[in-house]
Amino acid sequence: MIRTLIATLSCSLLWFALVAGDDAPEPRWWKGNTHTHTLWSDGRAAPEWVAKQYVDGGYDFLVLSDHNTIQTGERWFPVSEDGSSRLSPKELDGLIAAFGAEAVQLRTTEAGREMRLLTLPELRRRFEVPGEFLFIQGEEVTSHFRSTGEKPVNYPVHINAVNIEAYIAPRGGDSVSDLLNESLKAIIAHGEESGRPVLAHLNHPNFGWGVTWQDVARMGADRFFEVYNGHRGVRSHGDKTHPSTESIWDQALTLRLTALGLGPLFGVATDDAHDYYGGLTSQPGRGWIMVRSASLDGDSIVRAMQAGDFYASSGVTLDDIQADEDSYRIAIRAQPGETFVTRFVGTRIVDGVAGPVGEVLAEQEGLSPVYEPKGDELYVRAVVTSSRVHPNPYATGDREMAW
Repeated sequence: MIRTLIATLSCSLLWFALVAGDDAPEPRWWKGNTHTHTLWSDGRAAPEWVAKQYVDGGYDFLVLSDHNTIQTGERWFPVSEDGSSRLSPKELDGLIAAFGAEAVQLRTTEAGREMRLLTLPELRRRFEVPGEFLFIQGEEVTSHFRSTGEKPVNYPVHINAVNIEAYIAPRGGDSVSDLLNESLKAIIAHGEESGRPVLAHLNHPNFGWGVTWQDVARMGADRFFEVYNGHRGVRSHGDKTHPSTESIWDQALTLRLTALGLGPLFGVATDDAHDYYGGLTSQPGRGWIMVRSASLDGDSIVRAMQAGDFYASSGVTLDDIQADEDSYRIAIRAQPGETFVTRFVGTRIVDGVAGPVGEVLAEQEGLSPVYEPKGDELYVRAVVTSSRVHPNPYATGDREMAW
């Protein structure tokens, strides 16, 4: 029997794994976001302004994942007086006030004023502090599958490539599943060719109803997807005919661990931030991951994630996750007056076949939930829900959670 241990705090996943050597530095938790946009693609702020939001927000690492581009080379962005550009004079003044006039390079052309966008190496020199804040190079490899027939439909397939060293071109395919796997293979091959650990995670499967749970289950080249995405347009909760991302997780896990034999699937939480000046659709600070690693560098962060030593969160903080043959244990950090409910979710093997998919195996209150496996679980994941309402929610009424 396959026994897979996973934890999902309401919008975040915890994978129960301890990876440590006797001589290794003491591991700690690092807070990061792997899905964020700037003026280099369709984000609504200069990259240095975006970086400032995450530094000021207490993050330890950040991936700028602009669509089909990395932040290199010379690029000038128009400053609009009439709202036709995503960079206004008021926002330009804010950059000058925050960083100084000498840090903002401008020029005037026949079309008007333009500002040069900072590259990732420049951002690193300005913001990175060893052991305190790190940029990990990334890209949202963005493509779509166009169906045939009388009314063709474009199904979006977006995959974040994390810890890359160069641009990765989008791929095509004969179906959504084929395109998805071809893109994943290209990202993983990039890591092998560059000699560095590279991670790929499927973004917002319900965006445009582009990727089904069956497609997610058949991801063969990698095993990460967004169980929580803070962008209000990505339909994370599903609808009457489409499952939520949490339900996608359970259905895909069950199929992967039985008929497909593809191994576990990890869930991440991200912002997918585009709005930094008051827009409500996709703001920073809604979802993130906490990665347990001995050091703050791209290779170590990715290796820890590949080992499953991380959890996803939209506000809940965990002090520890432990697992042995007899029990799975979580230590939750509380603020004054805050309470928690933890659901242990999984699929059992009943008479040799998968039973009800994604059932609640146990539910506990308190700061130290414990699950004792019965031996018939195909997998177990935990979802921790706080009594606190999320201060900047994906949807009205959302509670702070962890997966």
